[in-house]
Amino acid sequence: MSSTPPFHETLDLTLCGSMGRVHRLCRDAVTLAVEPLGLTQSRWTAMMHLFHLNQGCTQQELANSLGIEMPSLTRTIKQLEQQEIIARKADAEDKRSKRLYFTEQGLQLLDTLQVIIADVKQHLYADLTTEQLDTMAHGLIQMEHNARQCIRHYSGDK
Repeated sequence: MSSTPPFHETLDLTLCGSMGRVHRLCRDAVTLAVEPLGLTQSRWTAMMHLFHLNQGCTQQELANSLGIEMPSLTRTIKQLEQQEIIARKADAEDKRSKRLYFTEQGLQLLDTLQVIIADVKQHLYADLTTEQLDTMAHGLIQMEHNARQCIRHYSGDK
């Protein structure tokens, strides 16, 4: 006697694989939409993470938030500086540490970026109810928590 597997187990790439694919598609949609602004995927994601972390965060904090190494971020930061979107300023207490701030031009671009992302999100969320979106959001938060616990478990850091 065989039982029918739950729907999430019938997906071609597994649930986690499907989440990764959807994430890449959503990121690609935003990247295409903001391309006319002169922003690449690494630049617009750095801008959004800086916005959520608040201005004045360190480069290391931004790298941690993005989940990338400092050398990868340094290139993006230099590009954003060249576009006069952000400015690096030495930390008042630790001159070796640089803090990141939006320029006036960067703040204006950030406003435009947020409008475009809101428009893309409307397309991405089409035909989904608020309840469905909330359920997904809660599920993702729980899965992230579980994944962190799983990593600690398997790394021996209990």
